[in-house]
Amino acid sequence: MSSENPAGGSPHDILGYLLKHANWRLVEITDAALQPLGIDSKAYGVLRILVWQKPMSQQQVAQTLGVDRTTMVALFDALEAQQIVTRRPDPQDRRRNVVELTDSGRKLFRRADQAYQAAEREFLAPVDAAVGEQLRQTLRTLLGE
Repeated sequence: MSSENPAGGSPHDILGYLLKHANWRLVEITDAALQPLGIDSKAYGVLRILVWQKPMSQQQVAQTLGVDRTTMVALFDALEAQQIVTRRPDPQDRRRNVVELTDSGRKLFRRADQAYQAAEREFLAPVDAAVGEQLRQTLRTLLGE
C-alpha cells in the first residue's frame, strides 16, 4: 500500500470548505450578538427582508432567504408568538399567508441591525476594510447580483 496522500491536500484549500466554515463562524458571532434581543441570525434575515419590502407571503420570504418551507413556518410561528410579525390570509389567494412586521418588530429590527452590523465588523476585523468590501463584491458577482 502506498503511503502517499491523495491529490488535493488540505481541506483548507477547498473553496466550499472555506465558505462553509466562514459562514459558520459568522453565524456564531451574529447569533451571539442577537441573542440578548431574543432572536438569531435566521430571524434577523426575516426582519431585514420584511422591513424593506411590502408585506410578503411566507413562501416569498422563504425563497428569498433560501430556507425550506418547514423551517420557515417554524420560524414564523416563533416570531408571531413573540409578536414580531403578523400573518393574515392573502386577499388574492386565501391559501397563502401574508407576513408583515409589527411595530415592535420594526423597533426590534433597528436594534438588531445595529447588533448585526457590529458582529459583521467583528468578523471582518482581521482584514483591512477594503478587503472586506472586496469580499462582499466578489460574492455578489459570483451570485450574479
